[in-house]
Amino acid sequence: MEFIRDYADWFYLIGAVLFILTLRGLSGPKTAIAGNRYGMIAMAIAVVTTFFVADNPVVWMILAAMAAGAVVGIARARTVPMTQMPETVALMHSLVGLAAVLIAVAAIIHNNKLIELGPDLLAANGVAFHAMSKVHLFELFVGCFVGAITFTASVFAYGKLAAKKWAKTISGAWVKPVQAMIFVAMLGFGIHFFLTGSMTSFWAMTGLALAFGWVWIAPVGGGDMPVVVSLLNSFSGWAAAGIGFTLENNMLIVAGSLVGSSGAILSYIMCKAMNRSIINVLFGGAMGGSAAPTAAAGEQVQRNYRSGSADDAGFLMSNADSVVIVPGYGMAQGRAQNAVKELANLLKEQGVTVRFAIHPVAGRMPGHMNVLLAEADVPYEDILEMDEINSDFPATDVVLVIGANDVVNPAAKDDPSSPIYGMPILEAHKARTIMVIKRSMATGYAGLDNDLFYNDKTMMIFGDAKKVVEDMTKAINGTGH
Repeated sequence: MEFIRDYADWFYLIGAVLFILTLRGLSGPKTAIAGNRYGMIAMAIAVVTTFFVADNPVVWMILAAMAAGAVVGIARARTVPMTQMPETVALMHSLVGLAAVLIAVAAIIHNNKLIELGPDLLAANGVAFHAMSKVHLFELFVGCFVGAITFTASVFAYGKLAAKKWAKTISGAWVKPVQAMIFVAMLGFGIHFFLTGSMTSFWAMTGLALAFGWVWIAPVGGGDMPVVVSLLNSFSGWAAAGIGFTLENNMLIVAGSLVGSSGAILSYIMCKAMNRSIINVLFGGAMGGSAAPTAAAGEQVQRNYRSGSADDAGFLMSNADSVVIVPGYGMAQGRAQNAVKELANLLKEQGVTVRFAIHPVAGRMPGHMNVLLAEADVPYEDILEMDEINSDFPATDVVLVIGANDVVNPAAKDDPSSPIYGMPILEAHKARTIMVIKRSMATGYAGLDNDLFYNDKTMMIFGDAKKVVEDMTKAINGTGH
């Protein structure tokens, strides 16, 4: 124990380096497993070191909390289906924000309790006490309100992604003024707390921050949720870093800063992939709040499309030289990734070149499709990002779109009136033949119809993604190359 106390800074430094190696490892599929291991070792070092350097810890409470958290975490990790991973990630972000709030509350209450006891009584009992400096108050102010916003915003994101009835998108001219009033009031009470140490102002600031987190994210449409999840990841990191300053814990500062900065960079990358700014996503009106109008009120628009069967698709793919598979949330929803891997392997055996095209915001969270394909052991070299594969679509015989909508919508290229105009897309419409697996002709998560589905080169195949892909595999087995 004394050894750990004496060399705590060194242990924290080792942990910090391992956290940096974690991010380095997670930057590529081949090194992701090693990156995760570095992260687990670093977190173990951080927890053990902090446990032994803490002053007079209540051991049983800490161990009980750690055991309860471990049980819940392991159980959730073992049982959560991949379709529920996005909302699970959002829920985990909420816990980080809540932890930041509770630590700030505990630190302030503890400080005020010592003030009530008085310096003389504390000195008589061998306790040295110095009232919180303005710097500490500022750290608590920032850490608490960022944590509170992160908590309620992440809870709403969880509800939105899990399609909970209570997580309803709000809209109207009143939304932005209410957001502005709550934010200004929150800052006002926070500044008053910072200047005076008033607990009344602290509680008011915390309550308003909780309310702001909800009304801030509630107007954001479903199509923008991947960016929101990434941004909340960043916020949870900054909240942790702010509390790290308060607790004078270097490890927490470093870990929080790494999470905050990496989340911010990822949010920027995703916004760039949508041709939008982060301000536009969060405050400029939701993409996906409602479907874009396609006709005057009361007018019914009928558009012709061509449908086919899994047998038709199997025949076309087995006689193609090149196939590109574009996965979307429909693949996750149908849990079809293993069936897709089997289909790809069968086509390869018959001499067909098969690759996967991934859009940065496909699915419901950053990297959602990559995770699914990795789970199915799809070779890394077969998975290409949008910028890598877009130039190959004109020479591709068949593109198979599985449950994707907005990321292959040609309106982003040729319809200036579309809400997604200017957004970079996977240019599947340039392929020689396009096949789309969908349950119905319903719009995607962003609420927009897709011209690709009505293209003369497109064949719609309706049904559950897993069942359709399995039927395609059976058809190919029956036809040969």
